[in-house]
Amino acid sequence: MDYDDKVGTSLGAPEAGAEPKKSLDHSISASIGEVNLSQSHQLQRGLKSRHIQFLALGGAIGTGLFIGSGQILATVGPAPLFMAYLVMMLVVWIVMNDLAEMVTYLPMKGISIPYFVGRFVEPSLAFATGWNYWYAYAILIAAECTAGAIIVQYWTHAVPVAVWIAIQLLVILFLNIVAVSWFGEAEFWFASVKLITIIGLIILGIVLFFGGGPNHDPLYFKNWQDPPGAFVPYLAEGSFGRFLAFWTAFARAGFSFVTSPELVALSAGETVAPRRNIPKAAGRFVWRLAGFYGLGSLVIGVLVPNDNNQLLSKDSNASASPFVIGIQRAGIPVLNHIINAAVLTSAWSAGNAFCFSGSRVLYSMALNGQAPKWFALTTKRGVPYVAVLFTLAFSTLAFLNVSNTGAAAFQWFSNISTISGFVAWIVVMITYIRFRKAMQYHGMLEALPYKTPLQPYATYVTLFVITLLTLTNGFQVFVPKNWSASSFLAAYITIPVFLALYLGHKIWFRTPFAIKTKDVDVMTGKKEMDELEAMDQPPIPRNWIEKVWFWLA
Repeated sequence: MDYDDKVGTSLGAPEAGAEPKKSLDHSISASIGEVNLSQSHQLQRGLKSRHIQFLALGGAIGTGLFIGSGQILATVGPAPLFMAYLVMMLVVWIVMNDLAEMVTYLPMKGISIPYFVGRFVEPSLAFATGWNYWYAYAILIAAECTAGAIIVQYWTHAVPVAVWIAIQLLVILFLNIVAVSWFGEAEFWFASVKLITIIGLIILGIVLFFGGGPNHDPLYFKNWQDPPGAFVPYLAEGSFGRFLAFWTAFARAGFSFVTSPELVALSAGETVAPRRNIPKAAGRFVWRLAGFYGLGSLVIGVLVPNDNNQLLSKDSNASASPFVIGIQRAGIPVLNHIINAAVLTSAWSAGNAFCFSGSRVLYSMALNGQAPKWFALTTKRGVPYVAVLFTLAFSTLAFLNVSNTGAAAFQWFSNISTISGFVAWIVVMITYIRFRKAMQYHGMLEALPYKTPLQPYATYVTLFVITLLTLTNGFQVFVPKNWSASSFLAAYITIPVFLALYLGHKIWFRTPFAIKTKDVDVMTGKKEMDELEAMDQPPIPRNWIEKVWFWLA
């Protein structure tokens, strides 16, 4: 029995003698089978441009910046922290461009990144990628809940940490079970609080830099100059130690960004006027993120010396956010509590976005037969509630925090999700390369509604860098004094799991190594998406206020 015979029934293939389905609203045939999109469980286009932009920013600006950055600062110093975030932003820019080109071309309902992998590369890689994405998102929810528990302990240790984790999971559950438009609004306001907070903290950092704090003592770059200075050599002395410091920061900085470009892509099927709004969201997302992380990481290095014992480590207490530590050091009353509360909402916001994304990946896999079909069940309002519940059930791994320190649990979850994210990015770039080659082969490269610069060369370079980073991210565990079985597993467990899923599926279904370029389907769904684009009527601003709003949104 070949691959098509094995999966035909589960993918919604028509019964013998039945009329084949032709409308995109019912089915989309692809190299991975036939994706059943019957109206009984369609998602709805309820997300606007501002929703998807804030969804992506909300997922990206989370505890990676507010808490995880302190861990990097404590390990390698302020200069590697700043450099790592800037270089990682270049990687995110390329991955975002790759995804934006593909999903703007085919922004179909119920379609996620694994669908494009199966359509443009091959089915086994799509299967492994889908489960890897779902696994990464579920782990990220656990990481955010763990961080939230750390944040709450800033105020009290009287309430068991398990209670705080349970409350966070219940809030995320509520916001993901209601209609998608409700979810979009909730995430919009969650992310708004987060963005206002980070903008305020950047302004505060500039004020304190020039001596505008209560003690009127300018900070300048003292923490970059005083021992140990801008660089803290890592595992070696001299230039090599400084390089290892940067490479360590580069790998750990990935936690802040992994899966964030995908948030825009995953929302394409539920976005109003996707060919207008997806390019807008993709383009603005990266530059806004670069500003927040670039200036934010610079401010962190200015506010807090890297040897501060409150920064997140195995010996730290709950006040681990470098921004909160910096405010305390500056002697500003009350503000530390306000910022800590805002950081808590950021953890909720990021967890909210990750639950949305994880459930949509699972939903899409159920549609194409790569996950049990009950994950495609939705409410009358189009919410895949079974996928949401299953994703959150796996995220209860956050309760590991009960028997370990918050710092240790956070480190495990961040390492695991980071490598899952890197593996996902590698697949995204391979998929884009195949997509572009197919479009070129069929003479349709000029038909792309959205094109990005430096392609495909930027993708090739980035693919090499991320592959190298994935293989070396846990290099420190191979130093005898740093060996730890748990650290080794956290750094590398994703790779064999991914390979097992890929090879197991390939052996069982005997799928081809790769679809031949001439056989890659670049036409299915194009006509319908062109028609959807033709019906789009962009809003016309009536005054300068609306002009500004439309530009921002």
